[in-house]
Amino acid sequence: MNNKFKSDTNAMSKELDILIELVKNKNNVCTKKYNNEWFHNINWDEFLKLTKHHRVYPLVYLKLKKVAPEWIPSHVLHALKVEYQKNTFQMLNLSREMGILSKLFIENQIRSLFLKGPVIAYDLYGDISLRTSKDLDILIPEENLAEAETLLLQEGYEKEEVQTVLNELKWRYHHVTYFNPQKNIQIEIHWRLHPRPMKEPSFEELWTRKRTSLLTSHPVSFLGKEDLFLYLITHGSRHGWFRLRWLKDIDQILGYELNNQKINTFIKKYQYQRLVGQTSYLLDQFFPGPQNLHITVERYDKKLGEKAYRYILQIEEFEYSNHYLFSLKNNNQKIEFILLSLYPRFTDMEIIKLPKHLQFLYFILRPFLWMWRRIMKIPV
Repeated sequence: MNNKFKSDTNAMSKELDILIELVKNKNNVCTKKYNNEWFHNINWDEFLKLTKHHRVYPLVYLKLKKVAPEWIPSHVLHALKVEYQKNTFQMLNLSREMGILSKLFIENQIRSLFLKGPVIAYDLYGDISLRTSKDLDILIPEENLAEAETLLLQEGYEKEEVQTVLNELKWRYHHVTYFNPQKNIQIEIHWRLHPRPMKEPSFEELWTRKRTSLLTSHPVSFLGKEDLFLYLITHGSRHGWFRLRWLKDIDQILGYELNNQKINTFIKKYQYQRLVGQTSYLLDQFFPGPQNLHITVERYDKKLGEKAYRYILQIEEFEYSNHYLFSLKNNNQKIEFILLSLYPRFTDMEIIKLPKHLQFLYFILRPFLWMWRRIMKIPV
């Protein structure tokens, strides 16, 4: 068994070490060979907890069931089986809704790109049951947001209300959440892939490179290979990679025949160097092996990778801190980030409530309100 992690940090538990080995590709022979050593003195409750936290229980269940059932306590296999079955039903439900929504948008001349969910599970793993998803993420052109919302409300979806001021939603957010209580399905309608100031391709660019999935009875459009690769990297980086499933997705997509020239052009154009470097460092730690891409990992990328490493090992609990997100940005992005932080927030109204015709004054008051909240130790 690879003990590289332990020699680096002396912090990885045996349960997590084994979990990582189980989700690696083509590792059945090793699992059979070392199962006596691997599964001795395991804290199975901790193992189950980690498997659920990292959202890799479909892969782990099928691997254990196939290569080492005699070494696994029956209650552990049963618990994993229950989660696997629940996820399979969830993915089938989402697949059905994905086809319905794609058809609805096409009939109303709204272009849509499905970012995650069953279409990505099928594309990466060849089986929708092997990846978990709690909702559907759909990117549409910003000019179609109002029309899309009307259609969703007619379909029984309810919009999650977010309190904002001065069109804050457009500048500080990148999606809106809807929930259908009858179908028990949640979707996110995106008008951007990522929050500002992160740079990204326009919808038109993404649309020209889209692929079409025939997973459902109605065709579903989703991201091209290189766009999906970089989207999954930027999404995982923003979340600190605290779930192994996101890194496993990258390991899977590297099995594609990716266009290196395209990817390197996109990395430079959209300033993803730090995020890709961080990801490359983490892949070397958790899923080492030959990679199709040749990425130079700079010293700062390694620091970002080490930070995420601690999140994965749960040495530190990941929180959406401005400090971590700030560290992902280059100098130009940091300036934009600071400028965006000066845009008024709805929380400013909790300190000083101004009538609508005077709310423009929040732009002037924002620095003082920010300072006041810091002094009073109120969340900024």
